[in-house]
Amino acid sequence: RAKVVHLSRLSRVAVCGGTHGNELSGVYLVRELQKTEKPLEEEDELVSVLVVLSNPRAVQQCRRYTETDLNRCFTHATLNGPESDKTPYEITRSRELNSLLGPKGSPEAVDLICDLHNTTANMGLCLIAYSDHDWICLHIFRYLQANIPVRYIHFDFPPKEAYSLESVGKHGFAIEIGPQPHGVVRSNIYTTMKAGVQHVMDWVRFFNSGTIFEGGSVEVYTMVKNIDYPRDSETHSITAAIHPQLQDQDFCLLHPNDPLFQTFSGETLRYKGKEPLYPFFINECAYYEKGIALSLARRKCVKMPPIQVKTELEHQENEWEFASEEDE
Repeated sequence: RAKVVHLSRLSRVAVCGGTHGNELSGVYLVRELQKTEKPLEEEDELVSVLVVLSNPRAVQQCRRYTETDLNRCFTHATLNGPESDKTPYEITRSRELNSLLGPKGSPEAVDLICDLHNTTANMGLCLIAYSDHDWICLHIFRYLQANIPVRYIHFDFPPKEAYSLESVGKHGFAIEIGPQPHGVVRSNIYTTMKAGVQHVMDWVRFFNSGTIFEGGSVEVYTMVKNIDYPRDSETHSITAAIHPQLQDQDFCLLHPNDPLFQTFSGETLRYKGKEPLYPFFINECAYYEKGIALSLARRKCVKMPPIQVKTELEHQENEWEFASEEDE
């Protein structure tokens, strides 16, 4: 039987919504959770939960962002750059969130960040994370899978280059759910997100109370590349839309020579890749400005060990080790 990996307790968890101000499931779920937040003296002994409206200014205007995309502002370089009167609001806000939830990469950072997002793409419920070997995130994913349909997407960036809010925590992922138009709240999508967050919190409480989670394997989609729309070389305007046969087919294997785009004059453009890959974020509204028509991923199986929370004694021994390393 595989050896149980002992991991630190998840004492502090942050649930964030409104990182993009027009992705309304997270905005309304955070407002709902804030209503029921326990005062500190009644705090749950198993976990302390911080509920955060990430970009209040954009939420107020019901826009993705006011000056620059907040969810691209959490690289080490941006968080530690110079500040002036001309610093965009979202960069200032990313530094405030880093103080509140981080600092990123430090022992003081919250243990887990769950950041709530919507997509116009037909992706269902997905967890998006920067690691395919973070056993906490993968075990949470497997627990969710036993309760609701969900996929795991892995963005393969080194920690310093990880640019989104969930990268500030010791562990973190985005919950991405669609299809939902931006600026709209659909009850079914909201309810699925709410159930997802509830399952995450249930798992955290089980973990913190000493439950052993058995090892096993899960399927992970690792992002390989983005594909832009065909564009006019002079005006840079798009000249084609996603092909009707590909539209809404997120996570359905795209084979070489399959229809990819349909030009505005009616011509079919085909996928020229060498290998079949899984498309996702197909025709995401917010990605037109980023030059992304869709993303492509490889699917693989990841084995994970059994895990259990460290006992208080193991935790103290680790703290001492950490302290003595710092003294050296």
